[in-house]
Amino acid sequence: MKNFQTSLTSVAIAAALSLPFASLALADNQLPQTVPAQSLLLAANDTMDEAGDAVSDTWITTKVKSTLLADDTTPGMEIEVETKNGVVSLSGTVATEAERDMAISRTKEIKGVRDVAADGLKVAE
Repeated sequence: MKNFQTSLTSVAIAAALSLPFASLALADNQLPQTVPAQSLLLAANDTMDEAGDAVSDTWITTKVKSTLLADDTTPGMEIEVETKNGVVSLSGTVATEAERDMAISRTKEIKGVRDVAADGLKVAE
């Protein structure tokens, strides 16, 4: 009886594990004839480029923020950082013009930064 139970358990586990693959066996792998394969490849490449840009912008933002936080000459907690297409926007308030200039300078040193927009980075009065 114990062997029978073990066999039933094994069959049940195997069936449960194979369920996700059942849809693959039944799926129609043919592309619709109305959509050329070349168009799909071009669309996929465009999507990958956009995803790459987003990752790069995210990486740049993270790198700039961490650099400003680690630098003793810039108040990293007071500076907001946003990046779009390699252009970094800095905003917030710093205590002195020297801190503002240093934040801009440090940001320009980061790999991938194409330009820095610091109109929103104000000096406290």
